[in-house]
Amino acid sequence: MSEVDPWSADRAEEPEELWVSRAGDGGVRVVTLAGEIDYHNRAVFAEALTVPPGPRPWLVLDMRRVSFLDSTGLNALIAAHRALGAAGGRLRLVAPTDMIKRTMGIVGIDAFIECRDTLDEALKE
Repeated sequence: MSEVDPWSADRAEEPEELWVSRAGDGGVRVVTLAGEIDYHNRAVFAEALTVPPGPRPWLVLDMRRVSFLDSTGLNALIAAHRALGAAGGRLRLVAPTDMIKRTMGIVGIDAFIECRDTLDEALKE
């Protein structure tokens, strides 16, 4: 049995699981996500949202490949925003889908969690 590559460009659909890849240093952590963020993988998502060490920690979530985000994920984003803010840092999302942006807008968290169209834009001060 072969393992499915969640990052493959020719995949017809996103994985139902949540795939996480981390990179970064100097207080900036980029977390690339693929799949669904829901109750079933809340622990994986919570770990991905861990505040980076150091002064003014900065967490950038690349959400281009996230196909679903439920209330569990929204609550985790709010908690991460608060934790980063308390540490003098920030949280930014990269390219969430229209469905995710709409959900964030309905709940009202789009007013305080920043979204950018590209990773380069998200990494600018």
